[in-house]
Amino acid sequence: MLFFAFCGAGLVLSAIARGQNSSRIVAIFSTICSVLMMVGSALSLVAKQSPALRLWDLRGFGSLSLQLDNLSAIFLFVSGLVYLPASLFGARYLATRFVGRYPGRRFGVLHFALMASVVIILISHDAYSFLISWECMSILCYFLINYEQTREMDSRAGYVMLAMSEAGFLSIVLAFLIIGKTASDFSFPALAAAASGLSNGEIWAAFLLSFLGFGVKAGLVPVNFWLPRSYTAAPPAFIPVFAGVTLNLGFYGILRLNAALVPGRGVGPGLFALVTGSITALVGILYATTENDLKTMLAHSSIENAGIIVAGIGASLVFRNSGFAVPAAIAMTAALYHMTNHSVYKTLLFQGAGEIEAATGTRQMDRLGGLARVLPRLSVVFLVACLSISALPPFNGFVSEWLTLQSLLRSAVLSSSIVKILFALCGAVLALTAALAVTCFVKTYAMSFLGVRRSAWHAHSTVHLGRPHFASFYLAVACLLLGILPTFVIPVLNRAVEPLVGASATASLVPPFFTATPANQQLPASFLEDFHNLGAQTGANVLPGRGLVILVRGAEQNPVIFAMSPSYSVLALALLLLVTWLIVMRSTRRRSIVRRELWAGGIPRLLPEMSYTATGFSNPVRVVFQALFRPNVVEDTRQTVSVHFRTAIHRRRDETHLVERMLLHPVGDAIVWIAKFLAGMHHGRLNAYVAYVLVFFLIILLLYRLS
Repeated sequence: MLFFAFCGAGLVLSAIARGQNSSRIVAIFSTICSVLMMVGSALSLVAKQSPALRLWDLRGFGSLSLQLDNLSAIFLFVSGLVYLPASLFGARYLATRFVGRYPGRRFGVLHFALMASVVIILISHDAYSFLISWECMSILCYFLINYEQTREMDSRAGYVMLAMSEAGFLSIVLAFLIIGKTASDFSFPALAAAASGLSNGEIWAAFLLSFLGFGVKAGLVPVNFWLPRSYTAAPPAFIPVFAGVTLNLGFYGILRLNAALVPGRGVGPGLFALVTGSITALVGILYATTENDLKTMLAHSSIENAGIIVAGIGASLVFRNSGFAVPAAIAMTAALYHMTNHSVYKTLLFQGAGEIEAATGTRQMDRLGGLARVLPRLSVVFLVACLSISALPPFNGFVSEWLTLQSLLRSAVLSSSIVKILFALCGAVLALTAALAVTCFVKTYAMSFLGVRRSAWHAHSTVHLGRPHFASFYLAVACLLLGILPTFVIPVLNRAVEPLVGASATASLVPPFFTATPANQQLPASFLEDFHNLGAQTGANVLPGRGLVILVRGAEQNPVIFAMSPSYSVLALALLLLVTWLIVMRSTRRRSIVRRELWAGGIPRLLPEMSYTATGFSNPVRVVFQALFRPNVVEDTRQTVSVHFRTAIHRRRDETHLVERMLLHPVGDAIVWIAKFLAGMHHGRLNAYVAYVLVFFLIILLLYRLS
């Protein structure tokens, strides 16, 4: 109630504010609302309660109600975690870039309305309030995407996003109607009770409709072609919320309908999600690696991470429906963990991209370079985000991707050989995706921040957004803490995982090395002694919790399936670096340094044209996967002296996205062909029209006879 009170106050004050006051209102009230989101969800998780509120009854339709259960609380906490820095960044951008150009009041109203819609989606306890708030969220996203756009191409991107959102919404409505056809009302408990009586065909229909409907918002293949365009067109003040909050609503919808409401029957839906997620991840990272525009590249990267999350959800559904609750808990924990991590580092990356654009006037990585010398603090936080999304320890992306791959390796417990093969193939695809992600973000950081300037972007430099403030450092610290303290994050996620799969991820992944002793028999004495000798109990007298080691136990012959400890690893790494630094400093303290002019192969000065570009760096990936990209290369050559010498070569490379080439264009061509065929039938000859009627009646009679 406090959240809605402050959110409403912020909306009203934004509507009547003038000048710079609108940015201050967004900053102050969004901060309060974000903190309330995190505090409310944390209290619900700690108290192990699900606060509920019944709003009012709709005669003949049931009641509208709100409830904050564990699944909602996890997503609500992550939304608050992201909304806090994203709102501060948006307010700062609003104050420095929108003044005199766009009405700040409108941005504030849309911002608070979207925040309220997101919260209502997450705490809705019936289909009506869920669908109404979902539709409001989609419309508000459209208005925010087109907030500052004057180009027709950017406006078209907003329309495409809205059209796809409406198509997804209709698909979700149909899924709810199938699930609730025999329900007493459309509250979630009534829908769950009615879902137990659905046939296998109805369960498949509800799954496919809901998966594709929510997959539109999550950015899954084949319904994600709108996402790169919309992310590129969205204003920097809104894009962190778009990528870090609203994207997660697609995952929430998939879990709410297909893991919480509809009972699992068979491994088919889970395999469908696993394969779709793996393909989505690979396609997303391939286009991200070859993209030159910073925002578009991050949009494709969001598609990649969405695929990893959905692959984890699919693996969990397969394990759960096969009767293996422990692997299901591990896979679901990995999916929720990666969702949290992606929200944090992708928000930081988009904020960094906005600051780069504000400081240089461009997003083209081929024109950047040398930013680390001009914007050193921004280069540090952006490097943290790049290391995190590349899944490199000790940052957060490593833990969740490692858990996802390890959960896929648990497919050995399954009985079906075909399912095992699919798990192995999807695991290989995700491993390739992880390797390409490293390549992608090495290119992103190196071509943007290192080397020399490749254009005169310094002429556009501004001091307002070129220096990161609290919002960026807050997210960078969160990336580090989520990476080195997974044994404290997993028990929190387990509050939502255990009701969904029927097993505890905490008990499966975090052995109680801090609390177990030979006397209380929580672990075998020999097992406990071996790990205590390795130092697994270090910190037990200082830190709370079960321990700092992630470990999955096996049988007696193979007692440890996999294990790691980011907490101990980062301490060991810090100690190693400190010792190395001390040795180097001691061995070189008496060494004199003489500076001379560098000889560079006779070149007096390295020109920007001579340096490596982002396009050149990613060209090997483009060549290897040329069969997938299928570019259309147009070359214009100018020649002179009897066509013996070339004076200029201009080459343009046009790529049609895989989804558009394989899905949209064939469907569009088929529609055009049908339209031309029908148009050809309208020729004005009466005898032909009579023949059409006769053929139609003959078809009707034949169908009736066959039935």
